[in-house]
Amino acid sequence: MPDSKINSMLMKLPDETGKGDVMAATSVLQQRANEIRNNSINWQSYLQSQMIGDDDYRFITEFLSSDGGKRDSLLQDQRTQCAKTFLSLLEHISKDQTVQYILTIMDDMLQEDMNRVEIIREYAKKKRENVWSPFLNLLNRPDSFIQNMTSRIIAKLACWSRDPMEGSDLTFYLTWLKDQLQTPGNEYVQTTARCLQMMLRDEKYRLVFAGMEGVSVLANILSGRINFQIQYQLSFCLWVMTFSPQLVEQMNKHKIIPILGDILNDSVKDKVTRIILAVFRNMIEKPEDAAMVKENCVAMVQAKVLKQLSILQQHKFDDEDIMADIEFLTEKLQASIQDLSSFDEYSTEIKSGRLEWSPVHKSERFWRENVARLTEKNYELLKMLVHLLETSRDTLVLAVASYDIGEFVRHYPRGKSIIEQLGGKQMVMQLLAHEDPNVRYEALLAVQKLMVHNWEYLGKQLKKDPTSDSSSTGVKTKG
Repeated sequence: MPDSKINSMLMKLPDETGKGDVMAATSVLQQRANEIRNNSINWQSYLQSQMIGDDDYRFITEFLSSDGGKRDSLLQDQRTQCAKTFLSLLEHISKDQTVQYILTIMDDMLQEDMNRVEIIREYAKKKRENVWSPFLNLLNRPDSFIQNMTSRIIAKLACWSRDPMEGSDLTFYLTWLKDQLQTPGNEYVQTTARCLQMMLRDEKYRLVFAGMEGVSVLANILSGRINFQIQYQLSFCLWVMTFSPQLVEQMNKHKIIPILGDILNDSVKDKVTRIILAVFRNMIEKPEDAAMVKENCVAMVQAKVLKQLSILQQHKFDDEDIMADIEFLTEKLQASIQDLSSFDEYSTEIKSGRLEWSPVHKSERFWRENVARLTEKNYELLKMLVHLLETSRDTLVLAVASYDIGEFVRHYPRGKSIIEQLGGKQMVMQLLAHEDPNVRYEALLAVQKLMVHNWEYLGKQLKKDPTSDSSSTGVKTKG
């Protein structure tokens, strides 16, 4: 499908607060908005204190007393006055309660008819003013409701207007959204995620967000403890990002497949299952690089997606898309298994960061035939192993990675010097003092392999004393 058609399709997705979306209606922001709509603002007092002019007073009182067709005709007849009044009120009134009210009715006005965003854009263009400045400034207000209702308005202007958001304004807004997602205890996080869902439907915005480590942020949040609604919303963000094939590679870098695989395995909500399956399908369908497609398939198999698909096939889903995705993914993943080499399996396991004692690690034949391939792409896999030794807190990962470092040194002629250059020797040495006995044992063997030169002698010694105490070297080395 051409890019233009994909973007058109994504932009026509139901709005984030579409009718029937129970979660939207019950979000913290919408609950507060319902309360604020019932507030009574004394516009007369603002007029008498000369904080607003006669024309703004006349417009806002007439606007608030109109509805339906009467409001439509008012906005058609007084487009310029509408924009002037709303922007003037936001500029001249500082009381939080009133600003909350103005933003809420402004958001309602845009929600009623998305074409009304042009009222604001046309006015700014006519006045040669930056349309974003008044709103971006409000994101710095201390009141959280003001910040988040403003964010909704910005997202609507950015997504529904003919003129896109660009440059430093776009960077500022996306950075704000990213920071809000990561703010501990943010009660408006659902609103933040909804704004991001809207923004990322546009490819221009997707690419900028990805360029500021946006995928990494989504991965970190999804790998933590979050409720199913946020799981759905952030997985939706990843889904729309997969329509830009160049971003799929970034998703692999941040281990999106195993993260979503974990959520899928635990999911009890159909909407979460559906969106994750859609992400996986796109990660197979959209990339043009056959090697990447194969890597993604293998990663899904290792994340136990195939097993979960067989369970899902037993369910009765009303949604035909889910069934189609289950069939598609099952067929593709089963085909990938048939064509899977032991090195493909090993490589994908390393890249996932989730090492376990799969058969390849202790296969003499595997190391003999594939050891040289660990030096490909400027030692890519070896660097990943060393990085895992440095950063992982998982004792199984540390034990397996230590073992693999030792096996590489044992089988590759220049293995010892390469591992030293990559900092692997130092990492393994540090693990000799690890609290877990299995990690200490594997680190000990790896250190011995780094130091010994006579492998036959080492092998005989290990066979002689298989129960050697893991806290002492127990093996003499010849050098």
